[in-house]
Amino acid sequence: MIIQEPYKENDKLVRTFSDEGKMIMQIETGRIYSEAVDISPCRYTYTETDQNVEELPV
Repeated sequence: MIIQEPYKENDKLVRTFSDEGKMIMQIETGRIYSEAVDISPCRYTYTETDQNVEELPV
């Protein structure tokens, strides 16, 4: 499921991510993200993909 919440307690930014660890797709552009941070109110909409968020190398 797509979750939206304030980003780092900043009411001018909203963080969007999947609560199931999936990549998200911005519907308007087709771009794929692990999470997105936008200015609130968010003008973009997102949907979950079937792709899991990949672990970044440390």
